[in-house]
Amino acid sequence: QVQLVESGGGLVQPGGSLRLSCAASRSLFTIYSMGWFRQAPGKQRELVAEFASGSRTNYADSVQGRFTITRDNAKNTVYLQMNNLKPEDTAVYYCSAEYLNQRFWGQGTQVTVSS
Repeated sequence: QVQLVESGGGLVQPGGSLRLSCAASRSLFTIYSMGWFRQAPGKQRELVAEFASGSRTNYADSVQGRFTITRDNAKNTVYLQMNNLKPEDTAVYYCSAEYLNQRFWGQGTQVTVSS
């Protein structure tokens, strides 16, 4: 089992920045992959960014160059730094981890980009 606790969402103007945090209940070294997904109203959940096996990073094309995923192994925490936010980034952001062939999800945090 992996429990994931997210924080850091909110309302921001276009062009602004936010940082999301996700704290895991176990060492990141035991987790196969960990990252962020998002789901906008009426749309499917999509991958935003993740640390895959071997600490490779994957990003959605729509966030490449604007979002950065980082990790603090000592704190079992993964971060998503989001810069130059756009209205189309508005969604519920979910932290997710793959562990022992199971996928675990956080509770989600709302990010709203609006003037």
